[in-house]
Amino acid sequence: MLAAARARLARVTPAEAAAAQAAGALIVDTRDSGDRAAEGVIPDSIWFPRNVLEWRADPTSEAADPRIAGTDRRLIVVCNDGYSSSIAAATLQDLGCDNATDLIGGYRAWRADGRPIVNLEDER
Repeated sequence: MLAAARARLARVTPAEAAAAQAAGALIVDTRDSGDRAAEGVIPDSIWFPRNVLEWRADPTSEAADPRIAGTDRRLIVVCNDGYSSSIAAATLQDLGCDNATDLIGGYRAWRADGRPIVNLEDER
């Protein structure tokens, strides 16, 4: 399943994700709240826990979020290490988000690459 999902995606490195975000792509963080609190978040990303992502992305859902539902905007899905995000991004494509992809290595690769992060405590 993972290999099939990844075969459909134009996966991005942390540098490519940062450049895409600067050009208008939206980074979608699917990590759980505990990981986000412990490790921080990518600035200007939005958060949808993995268990609600499809509801928010399906334009026919009562719980659809217009920031991602049926959008043409590039969406870059991020999980901890880049596994569940691949499956999530492929699912988003199935829901009409044709420009969905994921971050190779996930949030931890972003952080290891020296990309900016924000601690949730700092956002409050």
